[in-house]
Amino acid sequence: MGSLSRRGFLGNAAAAAGVAAVSTLFTSAVFAGPAGAEGRRGLSVDGERFLLDGEPFQVISGAVHYFRIHPDQWRDRLLRLRALGLNTVETYVAWNFHQPSKSRPGFDGWRDLPRFVRLAGELGLRVIVRPSPYICAEWEFGGLPSWLLADRELELRCLDPAYLKAVDAWYDELIPRLTPLEAGRGGPIIAVQIENEYGSYGNDTAYLAHLRDSLRARGLRSLLFAADGASEHYMRFGSLPGTLEAGTGDGDPKPGIDAIRKFQPGKPVLMAEFWDGWFDHWGEKHNTRDPKEMAGYVDTLLSAGASVNLYMACGGTNFGFTSGANTSGTTYQPTITSYDYDSPVGEAGDLGAKFEAIRAVLGKHTELPPGPVPGKSPRLAAQTVQPDAAVSLLGSLPALSKPVRKARPVPMESVGQSTGLIHYRTTVQGPHHGPLSIHGLADRALVFLAGEQVGVLDRNTPGGKIDLTLPGERNRLDILVDAMGRVNYGPYLADRKGIDGWVALNTQQKLFGWEIRPLPLDDLSKLRFGAGSPGAGPAFHRASVTVPAPEDGFVALPGWEKGIVWLNGFNLGRYWKIGPQKTLYAPKPLWRAGRNELVVLELHQPGSTIEIRPEADLG
Repeated sequence: MGSLSRRGFLGNAAAAAGVAAVSTLFTSAVFAGPAGAEGRRGLSVDGERFLLDGEPFQVISGAVHYFRIHPDQWRDRLLRLRALGLNTVETYVAWNFHQPSKSRPGFDGWRDLPRFVRLAGELGLRVIVRPSPYICAEWEFGGLPSWLLADRELELRCLDPAYLKAVDAWYDELIPRLTPLEAGRGGPIIAVQIENEYGSYGNDTAYLAHLRDSLRARGLRSLLFAADGASEHYMRFGSLPGTLEAGTGDGDPKPGIDAIRKFQPGKPVLMAEFWDGWFDHWGEKHNTRDPKEMAGYVDTLLSAGASVNLYMACGGTNFGFTSGANTSGTTYQPTITSYDYDSPVGEAGDLGAKFEAIRAVLGKHTELPPGPVPGKSPRLAAQTVQPDAAVSLLGSLPALSKPVRKARPVPMESVGQSTGLIHYRTTVQGPHHGPLSIHGLADRALVFLAGEQVGVLDRNTPGGKIDLTLPGERNRLDILVDAMGRVNYGPYLADRKGIDGWVALNTQQKLFGWEIRPLPLDDLSKLRFGAGSPGAGPAFHRASVTVPAPEDGFVALPGWEKGIVWLNGFNLGRYWKIGPQKTLYAPKPLWRAGRNELVVLELHQPGSTIEIRPEADLG
C-alpha cells in the first residue's frame, strides 16, 4: 500500500507458533502465461474482462496480511472475509518477516505462507499474492530486510547487482513454495504482483523486467500485474510493457477508472488497492472513513465492470517492532502498533457498520455465502493489576547484550542488529561545560550523565542540543536510542537506525571511544527482577494477570509514557501517551488459563497500574 506523499518480531513466543503505455498490441496470451499441466489457465485476460478457467470472472478481493494476524486466527479472519462476500483475498509477502537476518529464510509456524494460501483455498477463496521484494504496507522498511543497509554501496529497488543478488536468492526460496499453489495447477493463486507502486519511486523499468523474468524463470505461470497510483504520471513510470497495469487509490473511483482505461485501452480495469480506511501515525488523529460513502464507491467500481481489491479488508497488528514510518525528509512520522485501518473486519475481527454497508453492496453484484455472519469473539473481563517487580535497563545491560567497541558510534545495521533499541557509552574528560548534539540520530535519544538522565534528543528537532556540565575528570556518558520503524515509502528508504554520524561536544569536538550494545530485546529471560520500583528512567516492570480462560483482550497503560509490552514473552508492540492508540491488542492465542506474565519496558515515567480491557481504544 502506498502512503501519500525476525526472529526479533516473534521473540520468545516463536514456539507458539523506457516506459510506454500498454496498448492493444499486447494480446491476452501475453498476460495469461502458459497453460497449466491440467489444461487450466487460471486467471487470464480476454479483452476488457478477466476469465477464470475460461469463464468470465470479476475479482472481488480484500487485503489480509498473514504476518499481522496470529496463525491460530487465520481461519477466523478468512471466514469473516468470505462472509463479507469476497471471492478473493490478497496478501503481501514481507521479505524481512521471513528473513530478518542473512540466514536462510523461514517458512514455518507463523511464517508458513503456503499454509495460509491453502487455507484460503479450502474456504472457497482465490488468492492474489504480492511477493515483494518491496511492499510498503506501513511495515518496517517496506518489507525489505535491514541487513541490506549494511552495504553502503547497495542501491535499493533498481538494477543494482548487489541488490538483485539478494532478491534473486530470496526468490529462489519463496517462488518454488508458491508455484504448486497456482490456479493453473489446481491451487488458489490467480495473480501475482511485480514490485509495488514503483511509479511512485523510480524509473528503472529494466529492474521491473528483471523481477518479471525472475518470477517466470522460477516456474510461476500466473497472470502478472504491476500496480501504481491510478494516474497517467505514476503508471507511466511504474508500468511494464506486456504486463497488466492496475491502479491504486481512494475516494471517487471514476477518475481512476478513466485513467486506467485511457492508459491501457482494451484491457480489464483492476483497482489493486482501493483504500477503504487509513493508517495512523503516533501523535496524530485516528483515521476513519464513512461506511456508506465507501460502500458507494465500491458499488461504482463494480457497476463499471472493474475488479477491486479492498485495502484493507481485514485489519491486523504491527506486533513487536514491525511498524514502519513515513517521512518528508524533514518530519519523521512513525506508524502506530495497531493496523486496524478502520477495515470492514477489524484488528480483533470485529464487524461494524462498514462491514454491513459493503456487504450489502457486494450482495448486489455477487451471491453472498449462505449461513450466518460470524459473531464477535469472546473477550476477557476488565481487570486492573499492579507491577510487582522491576529492574532498570541500564543496570541490566550485561544480561541483555554483549558490547561492541568502535571508535565512533555506528548504526544498528553495522553491528548486525535489525530492530529494537541500541545503547552507546563513552567517557568524556572534564571538568567542562557545553552543549552536546547528535548528528545522524534515528530516532529518539535518552542521554545520561553518570547514570542520571539529562535530556532527550529527537530526529524531528535537528540541531537540538543538551547543555552538559561535566563535573569530574572522567565522566560516563550513556546514550540510549529508541529506534522506531524504518521508513517504508518514498525516496528515504535507507533509514539506518541508532546513530549514523557522530556525537559532538561544543559543536566541533567529536567524541570517540564507544562501547555499543545492540538491544534487540528478543530474549528477556536473563533479567533479574526485584521488589520495588527503580523510579523514573528506562526500566522493566513485571505484573501478573490471572484469567480463567484465554480470550481476546486489550492492554492499556494509563499514566505510563512510552515503551514496549510483552505478554508471556511475546512482544505486543509499542505504546506512547501521545496517542492516538490507547490500547494494545492481545489476541487469545497468546493468553493461557491461570497466571500470565506482563513485562513493560517504560522509557520515562511508569504508571502505577495496568489495565486489561475487553474493547480497543484507538483514539
